Amino acid sequence: QVQLVESGGGLVQAGDSLRLSCAASGDTFTFSNYNMGWFRQTPGREREFVAGITRSGGTTHYADSVKGRFTISRDNAKSTVYLQMSSLKPEDTAVYFCAANSASEANYYVYATRAHLYGYWGQGTQVTVSS
Repeated sequence: QVQLVESGGGLVQAGDSLRLSCAASGDTFTFSNYNMGWFRQTPGREREFVAGITRSGGTTHYADSVKGRFTISRDNAKSTVYLQMSSLKPEDTAVYFCAANSASEANYYVYATRAHLYGYWGQGTQVTVSS
């Protein structure tokens, strides 16, 4: 059974920083075989792509709304992916989810922003940014 467990969310003020973590585990889950993504969702809206990283960590990419403020990284030895969020804005308030897909690195961009193509999801962590 595969588990993705997010942590690090909380209540912060605009301009603050937070680092989210997502720890992966599972007897049949080899973390380094999966591209990872961070998505976020607010009530009544679809899950929105935030950032993604290839299985090797060699490629990262971001939604325009977070580019220059958020940084995704991974530590394959620890089976963990991170999302460093800086200069937070009230509009960043959402539940943040990490997700894994098994696409090849060559097909990374085909899968990266499409939530329905991710096979594994965490339970989410709430981030609230007050103005």
